[in-house]
Amino acid sequence: MQSRRTFLTKAGLVTAAGATTLAAPNIVRAQAPIKWRLQTYAGPALGEHVIKPAIDAFNKAANGEMEIELFYADQLVPTGELFRAMQNGTIDAVQSDDDSMAAPVDVRVFGGYFPFATRYSLDVQALFYKHGLAEIWQEAYGEVENVTWLSAGSWDPCHFNTKEPIRSLEDLKGKRVFTFPTAGKFLSRFGVVPVTLPWEDIEVAVQTGELDGIAWSGITEDYTVGWADVTKYFLTNNIAGAWIGSFFANTERWNAVPPHLQELFKLTMDSSHYYRLHWYWAGEADLRVNGGKMELTTIPDAEWATVEAEGEKFWDEISATSERTAKVVKILRDYRTLMQKAGPPYRYG
Repeated sequence: MQSRRTFLTKAGLVTAAGATTLAAPNIVRAQAPIKWRLQTYAGPALGEHVIKPAIDAFNKAANGEMEIELFYADQLVPTGELFRAMQNGTIDAVQSDDDSMAAPVDVRVFGGYFPFATRYSLDVQALFYKHGLAEIWQEAYGEVENVTWLSAGSWDPCHFNTKEPIRSLEDLKGKRVFTFPTAGKFLSRFGVVPVTLPWEDIEVAVQTGELDGIAWSGITEDYTVGWADVTKYFLTNNIAGAWIGSFFANTERWNAVPPHLQELFKLTMDSSHYYRLHWYWAGEADLRVNGGKMELTTIPDAEWATVEAEGEKFWDEISATSERTAKVVKILRDYRTLMQKAGPPYRYG
């Protein structure tokens, strides 16, 4: 009893009534949270799906140790300046394709929609994490100062949605279309006039006649961002089965993040990739059948085969630009051959 009273006396204050008030413990103050600014290629409506759920989850799981502030297309810097802004530390991280943000690497042409590189969304993950593209991207960005490539994933296929119907290659000629740089370069072979505009201006540009259509997405995005309200037709042929996008970070800022938070961010990127897989896959089918806003059109297979044949020539031209692009093109061809030999459901026909 005496020992217990001695402990309580030393630990706190014994009152006249015998009650004891324990001394307040030393308060360990948490270090200020790490703050990041991440800008995505996507506008707000699209960003609600392709990035915001993942960033919200990260901020919650980081438990005050790190906070990522999310910015949408062109909010801090134009999309074409994302790479440089990240490199110089104006922003800390980016979600984009390599092509749109003008990454100074030879593999940038494969980001976004490289013609006929993919048939299905799962092709992207298979190519990067089973067939060697991840190592090539790490090598390419390892040669660039202060930018780290982190992870790649798939988005939707590349279709046309237009004000007038497209039922033949002839119908494409002269059409002013918003699209990605490399996709636009390829489509110009068929008379398409690629147009570059800020993402948020696209809907109005279609309404005013500045654009005849869009080749930037699948049907899920057309409905999500409002483009289905200003275009009447959706072409079922596509020039790529999935968009290739990535997460990047300023290297100095990435290296300053503790290992456990780096792992948490890696899990967050995987969560984002997974969400998009089922969101797009479900949306592409459902909205073709039940969307109701756009009429579906198709260029006949025999005519579309000429576009695919031109894609082979385009691959050869890109392959000739560097040893690394040649390596990527070989991987794409070997992968396509493998899928064709595997047969359904990997490839049909």
